[in-house]
Amino acid sequence: MKTDSIFYQIFLHYPRSFFDLIGEEATQENNYKFSSIEVKQLSFRLDGLFLPRDENSNRPLYLVEVQFQVDENLYYRLFSEFFLFLRQYKPPHPWQMVVVYSARKIEREQSIHFGDFLKLPNVTRIYLDELGEEEFDSIGIGMINLVVESEEKAIPQAKDLYQKAQNQLTDETI
Repeated sequence: MKTDSIFYQIFLHYPRSFFDLIGEEATQENNYKFSSIEVKQLSFRLDGLFLPRDENSNRPLYLVEVQFQVDENLYYRLFSEFFLFLRQYKPPHPWQMVVVYSARKIEREQSIHFGDFLKLPNVTRIYLDELGEEEFDSIGIGMINLVVESEEKAIPQAKDLYQKAQNQLTDETI
């Protein structure tokens, strides 16, 4: 899916956008390294992982899944891959799963099998079309929002975002 590679690049080069999206402090980005890891077994690939740089920290690892199309099997695949990853790598950190949807209407919960998992505090679902205007004060969320906006709206938003980024960089260097 095209959006996977776009989000991979955004999270890889601007990890702060992920932490803005989940409401964590932007400074968290310095504590994590973003990657994509292949889970050996039928060659599963997790979309993205934010792994704490310090193996001795109690910071959670974040599994990130970006979903822009209806997928009836998403949670079957996602939980299978993730639990295989946990079995195989046995990471020394607690975990958080974050599923980013373009819109709530494309989610297929499969509540009979995954309803209880989805209620866990470890699982966060974010619907980009439901983010409030105040969320767009963040440059990271602004970049992410460009992916779901129409071209008509995205162009002026990108220009505003560019200006905001220039101002922020200028303010940070002063």
